[in-house]
Amino acid sequence: MTAYIVRRLVLLIPTLFVIMLVNFVVLQFLPGGPVEQIIAELTGEGTLITERVTRTGSSELGAQPQGAQDITGDAPRGTYRGAQGLDPAFIAELEQQFGLDKPWYERFWIMLSNYVVFDFGESFFRDQPVVELIIDKMPVSISLGIWATLLIYLVSIPLGVAKAVRDGTNFDLWTSGIVVIGTAIPGFLFAVFLLVVFAGGIYLDWFPLGSLTSENWEQLSVFEKVLDYLWHLSLPIIAFAIGGFAGLTMLTKNSFLDQINQQYVVTARAKGLPERRVLYGHVFRNAMLIVIAGFPAALAGMLFTGSVLIEVIFSLDGLGRLGFEAVFNRDYPIVLGTLFFFTLFGLLMGLITDLTYTLIDPRIDFETRET
Repeated sequence: MTAYIVRRLVLLIPTLFVIMLVNFVVLQFLPGGPVEQIIAELTGEGTLITERVTRTGSSELGAQPQGAQDITGDAPRGTYRGAQGLDPAFIAELEQQFGLDKPWYERFWIMLSNYVVFDFGESFFRDQPVVELIIDKMPVSISLGIWATLLIYLVSIPLGVAKAVRDGTNFDLWTSGIVVIGTAIPGFLFAVFLLVVFAGGIYLDWFPLGSLTSENWEQLSVFEKVLDYLWHLSLPIIAFAIGGFAGLTMLTKNSFLDQINQQYVVTARAKGLPERRVLYGHVFRNAMLIVIAGFPAALAGMLFTGSVLIEVIFSLDGLGRLGFEAVFNRDYPIVLGTLFFFTLFGLLMGLITDLTYTLIDPRIDFETRET
């Protein structure tokens, strides 16, 4: 197993390299880069709010920058669209400030060299190190991912077992219909519904928005803090988890049905063991191996999918929303830094999933297979 772990860890390097390279190259072809964003703001054509431009020659955002001319003039050849009348030297200064004056391959190599020591650079427009931003936003995304995954497991496993025990009955058919309907509803659409109905949209104002805690958090007792935390997370977690019930429920049911048909179950029943002991003392333990072992991968999946829209809809300041805003602002350090974090986290969760399989069922041996 040690050799397998080492191989998987070594494979992280080329996998991360390819993923970062592909996304870095794609970013180079996206229109409206950071320089164009600032030019649009300075010429009154954009809405980007930035502090960094003040260091390029203008004392306040929106003030006429040094080197700027009448914006009705013709743009110098080779300049960005929308930069009419701006001094090419000013644009070159902007490019140098953002590190865009170097060839793309040189910038990519510098980025990788910094990422080795987890230096993600500084945000273009937030004037703050990307590492600090990730650490600051991480609690929101981690909370959503963990609690949504736990909710899915707490509902899907008992429901899947009940469906397997009552396979083919009206209960099985009705619950299958409910699960399918729940899966068919997009999480973001269900989030909007919850917001409108329960969070002060039109009808009720029962749940708060915008943070994980109330403003008087420090004055609350421990029990009140727990309730306040869960109160703030209730709607986002429900909306986040709505699409994840079907897969795990059916996996649990099918795994349970597969074990019920095994020879050891027939033998246990022939020995006169109570049906409850057969189902929950033998079948349940073996059927849950694949379900429980998949928890790390399920957690990684929850963090990767759906969190962006949920955070935006409920005004939660997490990694998903951070990356979403960074893409629109072309804040490359944040985009690539969060991508690196999520990719590394997902790859490590995949390895932990494999290790969990071997811990739960020692018969599984990844050492004998090719990686």
